[in-house]
Amino acid sequence: MLFHSSIRKELARSFGATLVVLVTVIMTMTLIRTVGEASRGTFNPTDVMIIMGYTVLSDLPTILSLSLFIAILSVVTRMYKDSEMVIWFGSGRGLLSLVRPMFRFCWPILVVVLVLAMFVLPWAFGRIEDLRDKFEKRGDIARIEPGQFQESANGDRVFFVEQNSDGKQTGNNVFIATKEAGKDTVTSARTGRIEIIGRDKFLILKNGQRLEKDMVKSELNVSVFETYGVRVGVDDSSSRSYIPVGSIPTLGLLSKPVPVNLAELSWRIGLVLAAINFVFLGIASAGMNPRVGRVANLGFAFLLFVVYFNLLVLGKSWVESGRVQFGVFLIQLHGGAALLTLLWLLKRHNNWEFRLPSRRARS
Repeated sequence: MLFHSSIRKELARSFGATLVVLVTVIMTMTLIRTVGEASRGTFNPTDVMIIMGYTVLSDLPTILSLSLFIAILSVVTRMYKDSEMVIWFGSGRGLLSLVRPMFRFCWPILVVVLVLAMFVLPWAFGRIEDLRDKFEKRGDIARIEPGQFQESANGDRVFFVEQNSDGKQTGNNVFIATKEAGKDTVTSARTGRIEIIGRDKFLILKNGQRLEKDMVKSELNVSVFETYGVRVGVDDSSSRSYIPVGSIPTLGLLSKPVPVNLAELSWRIGLVLAAINFVFLGIASAGMNPRVGRVANLGFAFLLFVVYFNLLVLGKSWVESGRVQFGVFLIQLHGGAALLTLLWLLKRHNNWEFRLPSRRARS
């Protein structure tokens, strides 16, 4: 049908433009947040772009749902504004007849949302946690930054190097503060270099002094040295021991139905069900009132979207705490939203009007 083809083309243009704008906004916000976390030492600064990509990929189900909702809402509202819906209604068709062309356009996007929510989202979270864990387990030498005090991996040493060269293998004005076995030690040297002796890595210091204070006996020993070697920690290549629930695959959540896993599963399934409900909600909420303009209708529809997704987040916490059952939450939220949207759509399709009885009729 020519009308179905034209409406799908318009939906594709509106969906593509909305998706580009939303992805750009999310990427900018994610970049700012990731750079801030990297500056606090949570991530490696060189991995900022990779982490931003994984974060945007995990947010794509929500972005696609919102883009699809805005595209349907704007296209149908434009049809009301240009009186195309008047012609559509005059030919004996109603709002329900728009469901078929809308779903012919939406079903590939809904499949993508399903794949992203069920499989790609936990994979992206897992890669982010791997990068975070790898950065936390880096060796002492990798932690050293010129002009900054850096703590060792186990927290018993503090390093400072004024400047370095030769690929961080040598440095000037080295300072090391150590606290172990009831002793506080402060070591300083003019220069230092990295040497590998056997399987261990040593920091060889030149022309410095060492202050050692015994906390039990309150004794202070000062020694001057020409060459002094300090064994430093190496990178920990072990796999991460902590597995956050967001990075567990969907099949793993199903195999162990504890409240925490069911809460995460309700979020992933909810992303898919919400995307389907937003197709009907976009058709039902579209309209044009010349007195208030187009912005008021779009603002109301966007408010519905925000409320829906906030209920998703709130329901996830309820399922995790055991306040509501997993199946009950899915039926109440998504089933209730689908029922209310269908009633709203039937009301507008059949032009039902609900009026309170007049005073004369009540008398």
